[in-house]
Amino acid sequence: MTPESLSQTPDRPSGDGTRPGPPPGCPAHGLGPGGLARLHESDDLKSLYEQLREKHGPVAPVLVHDDLPLWIVLGHAESQQLVRSPAQFTKDSRIWSPLRDGLVKPDHPLMPHIAWQPMCAHTEGENHHRWRGAIDTAVAATDFRSLRRYVNRSVQRVVNRFCEVGEAELVSQYAEHLPMAVMCHVLGMPDEYDDRMVQAARDMIRGTETAIASNAYVMEALNRLTVRRRKEPQDDFTGHLVSHPAGLSDEEVSQHLRVVLIAAYEATANLLANVLRQVLIDPRFRSQLNGGQMTVPQAVEQLLWDEPPFSTIFAYYAKQDTELGGQRIRKGDGLLFAPAPANVDPRVRPDPTADMQGNRSHLAFGGGTHECPGQDIGRVIAEVGVDALLMRLPDVELSCDEEELTFTESIASRHLVSLPVHFTPRPQQEITQAPSHEVDTKPPAAYDWQIGGVPRQTPAPAPAAVGASVGGADTGVGGVPDAGPVPAAVPLPPPPAQPEPPKGAWQRFLRWWRGY
Repeated sequence: MTPESLSQTPDRPSGDGTRPGPPPGCPAHGLGPGGLARLHESDDLKSLYEQLREKHGPVAPVLVHDDLPLWIVLGHAESQQLVRSPAQFTKDSRIWSPLRDGLVKPDHPLMPHIAWQPMCAHTEGENHHRWRGAIDTAVAATDFRSLRRYVNRSVQRVVNRFCEVGEAELVSQYAEHLPMAVMCHVLGMPDEYDDRMVQAARDMIRGTETAIASNAYVMEALNRLTVRRRKEPQDDFTGHLVSHPAGLSDEEVSQHLRVVLIAAYEATANLLANVLRQVLIDPRFRSQLNGGQMTVPQAVEQLLWDEPPFSTIFAYYAKQDTELGGQRIRKGDGLLFAPAPANVDPRVRPDPTADMQGNRSHLAFGGGTHECPGQDIGRVIAEVGVDALLMRLPDVELSCDEEELTFTESIASRHLVSLPVHFTPRPQQEITQAPSHEVDTKPPAAYDWQIGGVPRQTPAPAPAAVGASVGGADTGVGGVPDAGPVPAAVPLPPPPAQPEPPKGAWQRFLRWWRGY
């Protein structure tokens, strides 16, 4: 089959669309017209990507829901070419041939990703420059030192919910809560963070029956925030969007806030869960962290290679006839940018299990003019979130076998379902202090804290003089009449001699150092 015959334009049909599909269990199940793979029917996309790479090379033809044709870009170099060639490829879906030809139903499952919207993620040229410039300015104004402090405080709040129990489920109780708490703060609405906001975000991303209502809930909060910032300017993300010289309308501000909130939340929740999973299932990985051979930022970058938060990103469209990865791409064809298979391209990673420390050329955050503007915020949340949790719960362990961990997988992402753990129960900590597994208690006053020290003897109170009174003559304590003279206090015997602590090597060295 030649590249020409794989063209996805309507005038080059790839098969007989009237032929019934194979029944479940048939070897051809999951294949559509022309023998093309249906991405949405695969229960093992990683294996499918490698099969497509072997059969078609770095760019492969596939089908999505309703057998709509797309190209998926599997190669690392080809992915970079895709995102860095705005003269050839655009994010504006209005030129996509199936959409132009009326083949995409209004209720198509991918319509929320594909439908054009007036925001920077879907535009090029002057509008993109205007909207993206406002977002970049808001991100650049972020105080990352203050952000790290806030993430630490948020870790304390979230961990305080379960630290005394001794067990937790780190996806639903931690990885899905911490990013939302921080992003609400970044946008300027910390009071809006609650369980309902987390549930609404998850609901929108999963596309459930209540996704529309959840979207309305989130948008109401963002609309209120936008109006409030018009009246009460603040030095936060929303405040910078509202006051930007580009003059964004309230609708433009709230819609871009929605994109930032949901995209940053989903990406960071997935990244945080994946790093924690790797720490818990891989003793070598954890020992490298504990031993200092790997820093937490390096661990995060490694997982951005191995488990990017988004498997694919919808979508790019060819503005003209062109060639990519040996395939002839026609004007109007759609292409999936796919960080997951591109990150394991054998041409850049001959050994997919090799460490990639110090290498940031992964595609987890996209690239080109549409590269994720908030990636450094996501990195801070993930890095501090992992480090602070391990400081609070240093003995945290997985409560099930690794094989029992499951994922929900879609074309867009691979989401860890749960991560049950157990640990030594620990008391809650004040949110303003640095996360630590040490209990915050003051040493007893009766002890001299020095090597070899012994308990100090608390001096006894001085004996009262004969006839002394409190509150006046002839009265006892509290004004009670005295029964008679108080006998002289008997002197306390000297405290028994304390045995000298054993002189170990450290004690002998200190005695020599101090000159005795």
